[in-house]
Amino acid sequence: MVRFLPRETRFFELFKEMAENLTVGARQLRDLLQDYRDVSANVQKIKGIEHKGDEIAHAVFIKLNSSFITPFDREDIHTLASSLDDVLDYINGAASRMVTYKISNPPPEAVELATLILRQSEELAKALTHLEKGDGLLECCVEVNRLENEADAIARAAIGRLFDTEANPIQLIKHKELIEVLEMATDKAEDAANVLETVVIKSA
Repeated sequence: MVRFLPRETRFFELFKEMAENLTVGARQLRDLLQDYRDVSANVQKIKGIEHKGDEIAHAVFIKLNSSFITPFDREDIHTLASSLDDVLDYINGAASRMVTYKISNPPPEAVELATLILRQSEELAKALTHLEKGDGLLECCVEVNRLENEADAIARAAIGRLFDTEANPIQLIKHKELIEVLEMATDKAEDAANVLETVVIKSA
């Protein structure tokens, strides 16, 4: 049984908001890569979602600075909010590169990685609904970590394929960077899951 200190429940509400907004952003990215049309308009939507995520993260930090008692360690609250925000930053970074680099035909692995980011986001959202009590949270974190391992393998294979088959060096650089940014998003999701595991262990 997880036991938290007497707490300001607003933290839990804000983390749920962050996770829900992250999931919206991840789904928007996945949908864009599955149906690669109206790229600029869809990238702008993702940018708006990322901006909302920044606002929620800022609200967490303000609440943290003004709260005498917090539900768990201040450092963990800060790290969790930062990690969730980082995932969305990399989602936005991947989307922005599609416009900046004028990518007309993303590599097929980009859809696979975006799908894994979405699945990780859904698991994090589920975990954060359990944060107050802790029940079922660790299972979600294990799944986020498993998905990150799957993303690593896909990214490595994708980059290897690019070097084997892509004759245009500029195209290779663009696609390689897109794959790497997407893979970094899965790393940041794993970071968030690791913070959640730490919170549960400390509060047990």
